[in-house]
Amino acid sequence: MTTKSNQQQAGSPHAGKVTHHELKQTLGTWQLWGIAVGLVISGEYFGWSYGWATAGTLGFVITALFIAAMYTTFIFSFTELTTSIPHAGGPFAYARHAFGPVGGYLAGAATLVEFVFAPPAIALAIGAYLHVQFPGLEPKHAAMGAYLVFMALNIVGVQIAAAFELFVTLLAIFELLVFMGVVAPGFAWSNFTKGGWAGADHFSLGAFHGMFAAIPFAIWFFLAIEGVAMAAEEAKNPKRSIPIAYVTGILTLVVLAIGVMVFAGAAGDWTKLANINDPLPQAMKYIVGANSGWMHMLVWLGLFGLVASFHGIILGYSRQIFALARAGFLPEWLAKVHPRFKTPHRAILAGGVVGIAAIYSDELIRFGGQTLTANIVTMSVFGAILMYIVSMLALFKLRRTEPNMERPFKAPLFPYFPAFALVAAAISLATMVYYNFLVAIVFAIFLALGYVYFLLTRRQREIAPADALLEE
Repeated sequence: MTTKSNQQQAGSPHAGKVTHHELKQTLGTWQLWGIAVGLVISGEYFGWSYGWATAGTLGFVITALFIAAMYTTFIFSFTELTTSIPHAGGPFAYARHAFGPVGGYLAGAATLVEFVFAPPAIALAIGAYLHVQFPGLEPKHAAMGAYLVFMALNIVGVQIAAAFELFVTLLAIFELLVFMGVVAPGFAWSNFTKGGWAGADHFSLGAFHGMFAAIPFAIWFFLAIEGVAMAAEEAKNPKRSIPIAYVTGILTLVVLAIGVMVFAGAAGDWTKLANINDPLPQAMKYIVGANSGWMHMLVWLGLFGLVASFHGIILGYSRQIFALARAGFLPEWLAKVHPRFKTPHRAILAGGVVGIAAIYSDELIRFGGQTLTANIVTMSVFGAILMYIVSMLALFKLRRTEPNMERPFKAPLFPYFPAFALVAAAISLATMVYYNFLVAIVFAIFLALGYVYFLLTRRQREIAPADALLEE
């Protein structure tokens, strides 16, 4: 990296000044595991069943296993980067270290899209859920209320936020296990396989196309687990705790995803679950009926899965905004840390403003025949997939150019694991563009406008304090 020398040559008042850990290091292994699983677990509750509508249950199993393999190999590879460069910027920091400012911009912008656009989709789901329980409550107002509550919780302190995240994540996992246990007596494999190939009993060309079209819904099972990287500066011992959190986190999620999908599909007529936002309660109705106490428990506790992901992603987007601002890629005032709580309060609020604006932008965001939530989710997935590709390229580049870098955790079966993750992500991106062309254009426009800002703010990056976490 040449950041420090560039700054000294600039002769700015910031030249030679080096930033160190500005965030408070308080997170342990259990808390990081809670963040890893909590970031993702709402994907076990809704969204994935839409994959059945296009691929059928059996076709979607293949798609889900392919995506699970992509995420597993990606996380094992990504952990090498996270432990080698424990930085709040996560992918932004790795790409910047490997490819310089332009690479940092691309990874940072992609990650920002993923983590800023995912929360409004989940907030809308929270609002819709609360509207069912309280019909007089406007879903959008409830979604905005969720933002206000959990932004405040994140500002108060990362220790409190992480403890809450662990608590709701454990409750969400408990509920998924209860669901599988309750529907188990009615489990029939014939229910799952009937019409399992896109409505047919045998494999067809339509099922093949459906498997590719279903990729975004399989990604929703695991989207955002990489957000633990953004908490690396707040981990007590990131070189030890992050690998444990990542590996156990992805294994937990793979087991839960397969279990939930199979048990739901085998409970009854899966075709009635394929295009709804609450497949688990509806699947449980097949076994216990609509008025069972189990049903009421599942509906109420279902909120915890949504809250866990929503709360965790707020933590992720705020650290990404903070890191980008600290490095001069965003306005400097976004990098200020609260003097008492030692949290990036301005970054938390800034991401919330964007998310709340998205919630109330129906006509602007609803295009291409898709719902507001669907377009927001798709935009988030585009950011994620691009970031995965750039991160794996950074891993290969750093292995070649910096073979002596300290690597507390090395990607197993290198180069095969990262290569598989890279190829799978590239296939997913191509598929996403093909089936979501309008959203892809909007995503490309966003990146282009961001790049213009990047070119116009070169001086801002030159006078930014040198980042010790990237220099060391």
